Amino acid sequence: MKQNKFFKIIGILLVSFFIIYMVVKMFKLQATVLEGLTNGTDDTDSNPSSGEAGTATSYAAAIKALTVKLQDELLISKYRKDYENVIINLDDLMGYIMLKLVLNLKITDNFTANMMVIDNINNLKTARDSLNSTMTFLDKQ
Repeated sequence: MKQNKFFKIIGILLVSFFIIYMVVKMFKLQATVLEGLTNGTDDTDSNPSSGEAGTATSYAAAIKALTVKLQDELLISKYRKDYENVIINLDDLMGYIMLKLVLNLKITDNFTANMMVIDNINNLKTARDSLNSTMTFLDKQ
């Protein structure tokens, strides 16, 4: 009976150490993974002609290919009116949110809270300016 308890305790310890090991390993893996990183080596040493000027042509071609892909996905000629409606509706929404923030601004001695609200209003204004630029771009297409 005493031997069964001993093996049970050893088994529990082994399983718990294995679980702890796996948890630590997962956290260590998460710390080393960099999202969006596609290459882990520096190619400038292995290929001296791959400088900025040496790859400009292929870089421009890759940008053009991505642009064509986006043009094919968006089909601006077909969905122009829908895109314009989205931009106009977002602009209206941001305008109403800005108005609500202005009206809910509390005139108190808490300057940090007021500055946060003003920063939000400024961010919305910047977003509205971006929407205007997007509409201008859409009109050129």
